[in-house]
Amino acid sequence: MKKFTSVSDVENLQHIIKKALQIKENPLSEPEKGKGKTIGLVFLNSSLRTRLSSQIAAQNLGLNALTLNAAQEAWNLEFADGAVMNGDTVEHIKDAIEVLNQYCDIIAVRCFAGMKSKEDDVNESILSQFEQHAKVPVISLESATRHPLQSLADCITITENWNFDKFSVKKKPKVVLTWAPHIKPIAHAVGNSFAEWMQEMDVDFVIANPEGYDLDKNFTKDVKIIHNQEEALKDADFIYVKNWSSFDDYAKMPEVKDNWMLTNEKLENNNQAKVMHCLPVRRNVELSDEVMDGENSIIYQQAKNRIFSAQAVFSEILDELNA
Repeated sequence: MKKFTSVSDVENLQHIIKKALQIKENPLSEPEKGKGKTIGLVFLNSSLRTRLSSQIAAQNLGLNALTLNAAQEAWNLEFADGAVMNGDTVEHIKDAIEVLNQYCDIIAVRCFAGMKSKEDDVNESILSQFEQHAKVPVISLESATRHPLQSLADCITITENWNFDKFSVKKKPKVVLTWAPHIKPIAHAVGNSFAEWMQEMDVDFVIANPEGYDLDKNFTKDVKIIHNQEEALKDADFIYVKNWSSFDDYAKMPEVKDNWMLTNEKLENNNQAKVMHCLPVRRNVELSDEVMDGENSIIYQQAKNRIFSAQAVFSEILDELNA
């Protein structure tokens, strides 16, 4: 693996899921693999799971992890080409990346969507500069359009909770990504990414969202979109709860009259479905306490699997560097 920014960078998805599950059984199985190498973890946005899981994964492999909270601790960055830097910005992103090239063997970056310019976000205005100027492998810790390490953790979690070899006639699990309410416009990265990765899994995948909230077709492609939550949730085996703002009316929040918060009442006829969420979650806005804390919630299992998704990817990148 030369880089990791989307599912297209994964040559064999089942292989890396299997590898992550093996790592989970013995996280310290490769303690010297990253010895003498440094990974730079560059955070332009807030983080809890991504930051800690990446640091743990790096430590388990013997990597030296440098964490830079660039938005708070570094010079104000300029991202525009040809900018006359006579204002508040002090260092151009090209120069910062070139310095990282000198210090790091791997660069991992977290850069959210700006939610102001649809064109900038769709074209990955920040991540694309890291890919362009980095001379070492680049890993996305979440970008404007995707969150691949989260999606890999989601695939690992589904695999743990579904015996794909159990049935004599192979039964695909039904996986539903359902939109949920929120108090502010939220980016599309998790929804986009989950949609991409589920299309590479052997699952029956459906997306449920209100009218006006369809995700970018470049990610959903031919996935079935249902605008009735009750209909979509019928017979679901996994329910992934997540908010996102409008893509067509970019970063806006069209009015939704129906209540899309996931509650136990909505799961009465489907009480075996496993409930997922990437966290952080707005309790009693996106889903209720009773669902979040219920016996079918596998949300914290997802969170733990962030370690092993990161470690599997770091290990694959190190294989390339050590070849």
